[in-house]
Amino acid sequence: MKLTYSQHDAMVHTHAEFHHGHSHAEVSHHAGGHHLLQVQNLSIGFTMYKDAELLNAKSSNTDSSNTYFPNSDSLKKYFSVEQYTSQVIDSLSLSVHTGEILAVVGASGSGKTLLADAILGLYTTNARVEGTIYYDGVLQDAKSLAQLRGREIAFVPQSVKSLDPLMKVGKQIGGSAQRRAELFERYGLSRDVEDLYPFELSGGMARRVLLCTALMLDPRLIIADEPTPGLDLELSVKAMEDFREFANEGKGVLLITHDIELALRVADRVAVFKDGTIVEETAVANFASPDLLQHPFSKALWHALPEHDFIVSKDYEACVSAETSNFANIKNGAEVSGDTTTQTGDSVSKGDEL
Repeated sequence: MKLTYSQHDAMVHTHAEFHHGHSHAEVSHHAGGHHLLQVQNLSIGFTMYKDAELLNAKSSNTDSSNTYFPNSDSLKKYFSVEQYTSQVIDSLSLSVHTGEILAVVGASGSGKTLLADAILGLYTTNARVEGTIYYDGVLQDAKSLAQLRGREIAFVPQSVKSLDPLMKVGKQIGGSAQRRAELFERYGLSRDVEDLYPFELSGGMARRVLLCTALMLDPRLIIADEPTPGLDLELSVKAMEDFREFANEGKGVLLITHDIELALRVADRVAVFKDGTIVEETAVANFASPDLLQHPFSKALWHALPEHDFIVSKDYEACVSAETSNFANIKNGAEVSGDTTTQTGDSVSKGDEL
């Protein structure tokens, strides 16, 4: 059973400056006494197999009666390969308020897209997920998140390969012809683009089609994963203006990017992503000075901005030291054998799969 609004009231808060581990922006609102999206202690790992070294080893048995498994010992080793969990996201928490753009900022390839997949209820069969996700004050599970996907929650994917190569653009975007015409005009797409297949589009055109698809319906939350690569400056600005207008209507945007300058220019708050978790979630205004930031990595980002002369600060050196120590701990003790995870209740938890 999902938690109802009344059961969620224990977590209701007023418009305080700081709560739940993050600070607010002036535009942040708690419609209904809760966040639009709230992710708590999200951890995601993948069950993997250790290298058996069997497939690359030559058997000393010369008996050719069994080409693949020359002896019983090899067969036994093959079917007893140990498993381990590769942890990618660990104890991550963040919130999106109505009326705001929250930018998740982190290095490319650090796992930010995996966060988007989790919120959308997209899990591979070997994923092990635990934590809680609330949408509009209601606790969600993998099934309910999938039902929200494409309706309440729209997604602008990072790759243009997300477009169906066998479906014409107009059919993929859907919606009314009038709304498509409005969006096409705004993003510089001619009407005949509707009759084209994705392979007939340039990279920039395909990116604009993805934006049109997300903005076509009437979602309350947009998750945009690196939405501007391939767009020129003018179109990038238009896309950000659309996200701003969308948020101003009392909705929310989760902007995933590696571009800290873009985040500080368009977002209301920033969630700093490092080592598979959010190390700080704060208002953009706090990036006015490193003294207003809490985590050493956030301060290091501030010092690395061009207007701050790309200074390598002591904060960065502290982060490198901590990261080295963390890597050593993972290397020495992260592996576990077997599959010991289970699904708990209706929340998004370990073993929860689509």
